[in-house]
Amino acid sequence: MRRCLRGIHMSKLISNYKAILKLLGIIIFIIGIAMIIPWIYAEATGDISAAGAFRLCAPLTVVTGGLITFFLKIPKVKFRAREGYIVVAACWILASVIGSFPYYLSGFTDTYIDAFFEATSGFTTTGCTAVASGIMTRSLLLWKAISHWLGGMGIIIFVISILPAIGVNGQYIARAESPGPVLEKMTFRLSDSAKILYITYLLFTVLEFVLLMLSGKMSAFDSLIHTMGSISTGGLLVHPTGLAYYDSFYIEVVISIFCILGSLNFAMYYYIITGKLSYIIKDVEFRIYMIIMGAAVIICTLGLVAATDNSLTDSFRDSFFQVISMSTTAGYTRSPYMVWPTSCQIILIALMFIGGCAVSTSGSLKVIRVIIMFKLIWRGCIRRIHPRSVVAVKVGGHAVSAPVVSGITAFILTFMGLFLLSSFILSFQGMDLETNMTTALAMLSNTGAAFGETASAGNFSAYHPLLKLYLSFLMIVGRLELFTIIILFTKNFWGRDR
Repeated sequence: MRRCLRGIHMSKLISNYKAILKLLGIIIFIIGIAMIIPWIYAEATGDISAAGAFRLCAPLTVVTGGLITFFLKIPKVKFRAREGYIVVAACWILASVIGSFPYYLSGFTDTYIDAFFEATSGFTTTGCTAVASGIMTRSLLLWKAISHWLGGMGIIIFVISILPAIGVNGQYIARAESPGPVLEKMTFRLSDSAKILYITYLLFTVLEFVLLMLSGKMSAFDSLIHTMGSISTGGLLVHPTGLAYYDSFYIEVVISIFCILGSLNFAMYYYIITGKLSYIIKDVEFRIYMIIMGAAVIICTLGLVAATDNSLTDSFRDSFFQVISMSTTAGYTRSPYMVWPTSCQIILIALMFIGGCAVSTSGSLKVIRVIIMFKLIWRGCIRRIHPRSVVAVKVGGHAVSAPVVSGITAFILTFMGLFLLSSFILSFQGMDLETNMTTALAMLSNTGAAFGETASAGNFSAYHPLLKLYLSFLMIVGRLELFTIIILFTKNFWGRDR
């Protein structure tokens, strides 16, 4: 009997891991198809170095992914939590490994570690670079923009929409990909919810591209790069001087609006489409998020007016764009924020910690977690006064369950602990405290914008190769909200019945 059960267990285990391999094959295939676009552009524009790299990478990636996807047959399987976490973690690591080869083979980076950092920065929408020059060819820039776009909504979310066709239950995969505290299905089928998310994402992309083209100051290429960089909150720029190159308030407003749209809970758009506007009005996270950004803009504007010779109009323009950039974790820069008054810098760092809304393309703690954290603190104060009282943590009039509150508390403590540990690890580079702490935050929050020496240089090339690998690890951990990666290093996770 025991041998029979063991045989059934092994058969199920093999089936599940075949399904994992097939899902990774789909990811490889998607990345390979995505590489064809910059490959064609490189050939058309005579970008010899990039064309040579894509000429090797694209076909090899497509063929490898295609063989696994179309020839590996699997029975219908139901994933457990362990397989879900393994798929998601492997997906982002594999995407970064494969996506790094065009940077390395084209000669843009001198080492593969720098290329891996670049690819990880792309897929996690962190948007920073570890190359001193930081000037890519347009073909590689297009590849990084595509990786931003794919990583913004999550490659795996796209895969979830096709899981029923290959007989895989995507519930645990979705939970591992978007483990926020308010993740919910918008429709009865999870795959349909994933399709709605990506259709909305695609429509926003098309709309922003058209609006940027209407500015009259951006070419089609520039509009495409900035569209994919902003809707994904990646913050990718075409010109070294950033958006100041265009000197257009219209462009800044368009990009700011779509950064905000990308950082809002995408479930809201489903409610708008279905006419359930009352859900939007009652959404506490949305209201608090708008209040935070509005207050930050006012404080930074007044701080710049008081400490600099800038006019009120210029100060508001700088504050408006930079506050939105940091709060959405896009990491764009329009003016040298690293020389702003200390009060303004503190506001920007606080925004980097908070981040955007749950189930969005932005990173960091997320507004809903911060709201619940403060409500939990307030409940602690009330219970100090009335020890026997039963006070529930409520959001929008609904009590938040104890497991959710506990999970949020654990997440925030883990985030802060990892932030401090990372700051300590980076300190071995010998840079100042401001540089190390804001670099750790920039990677963990997927903002990509730091202060200190890295901000002055505009890149993270000063760090040792091993520290660059660690920074890449932080980007992936931040993108997958900590536990999806951290849990892989626990003994219990690999238990037999997990």
